Amino acid sequence: MVTRKDLRQIGTYLYEIDKSFRADMRVPARIYADEAILQAALGDQSLEQLVNTATLPGIVKYALAMPDIHQGYGFSIGGVVATRVEDGVISPGGVGYDINCGVRLLASDMEEGEVRPYLQDLATALYHQVPSGVGVEGFIRLSDKEMDEVLETGAAWTLKRGMARPEDLVHTEENGTMPGARADKVSNEAKKRGRDQLGTLGAGNHFAEIDVVDEIFDAEIARAFGLFPGQVVVQIHCGSRGLGHQVCTDYVNLFQAAVKRYGITLPDRQLVCAPIQSPEGQDYIAAMAAAANFAWANRQALTHQTRRAFEAVLAGKVKGWDLRQVYDIAHNMAKLETHEVDGRHLRVCVHRKGATRAFGPGSHVLPPDYMEAGQPVLVPGSMGTASYVLAGTEGSMRQTFGSTCHGAGRQMSRAAAKKQVQGSRLKNELESGGIVVRAGSMSGLAEEAPIAYKDVSRVVEVVHNAGIARKVARLRPIAVVKG
Repeated sequence: MVTRKDLRQIGTYLYEIDKSFRADMRVPARIYADEAILQAALGDQSLEQLVNTATLPGIVKYALAMPDIHQGYGFSIGGVVATRVEDGVISPGGVGYDINCGVRLLASDMEEGEVRPYLQDLATALYHQVPSGVGVEGFIRLSDKEMDEVLETGAAWTLKRGMARPEDLVHTEENGTMPGARADKVSNEAKKRGRDQLGTLGAGNHFAEIDVVDEIFDAEIARAFGLFPGQVVVQIHCGSRGLGHQVCTDYVNLFQAAVKRYGITLPDRQLVCAPIQSPEGQDYIAAMAAAANFAWANRQALTHQTRRAFEAVLAGKVKGWDLRQVYDIAHNMAKLETHEVDGRHLRVCVHRKGATRAFGPGSHVLPPDYMEAGQPVLVPGSMGTASYVLAGTEGSMRQTFGSTCHGAGRQMSRAAAKKQVQGSRLKNELESGGIVVRAGSMSGLAEEAPIAYKDVSRVVEVVHNAGIARKVARLRPIAVVKG
């Protein structure tokens, strides 16, 4: 059990559990936090999970937790671990069940006052164009051949089908296509679960949200991203739906035997893993990449449908209604990257479980128009609270394998939230505060109540002041679509 006295403060917003804390730790464990966030983390098993990840074979430097940390499957959510490609392991628990859950930001040239007269109609159109909820089907039906193409080419498939613009893909992490994806490493059950779900939000914390740029913190980077005060923008938050969940389930089950085969000893069976270079490890990487591609195609299809909603309601009434893509960023991923470790460049597998990539200025992976600014980082809050646009920094490259937080982070379970919050009352409260709500389930709405989450502004202040991301803009919600 980790206690407060086991944490040594090594920076204003950085704490460390020394590897002497437990005999099986290979590296120290670090958490970015302030005192309030640290106390919250001590209230569940997330710090024990962080320590557990520090035992993984091949781990380098340290196991990391972002300030949105909370308990997850195997890894704490908000966890970042890098393992050596040559002799380290890959763990599905370090990616999660919703592979490539991520956030996309779209921007218009409209201001809030221009949209307000049409906001009710716009929210309704968005709700109909962006199917949401448990088990909901989308507008797209995939044949077996099309499913395999989506899995192997991702957002490129939507470009061929007229649902994307070339600049959308340029402004998507990995250009919307994860290399090394193989459809034949995805089970038929996973494909079956995803067949009717392309172009759907799902439920839980997934959403489509119309926001206003409420404040600019860095004018130069905001200009590079095309953001200005009062601007109407849209966030889309979703992932790989049932397909990704099944891929994780399949390989967690498969790796139970692999752990024994390769003689790997783990403190928690949820950390089940396989050597990266093993056949099992390579198969999972190929299947995970395929699920990630499905997620990028999903968010791109939702972008297409969102544009249709804006056109249907606003065309001919308001100028500047068209939506361009600012960026699409993934969390819940493992990626093979090169980072500096002990003074040399090393190829590692970076697990980001509820954490996002945050590469700094000059990185070759960035779109040309963002090269000097750094990578956009999108940090959604909860309904009724702010969201943030950040930028990656040189500090994140030095400290966190180019990683930062991914959201506010839960502080209350869904079951607890439903006991404390009545969905219909929450809807009324949000709407009385000027936020239009379209939701298919009042219980689902209650699960995602703002009180269920940490203060996103506090989380963002930690990563900003720690130097692993830079504040660029704050977004304020004016309409929310939930499952």
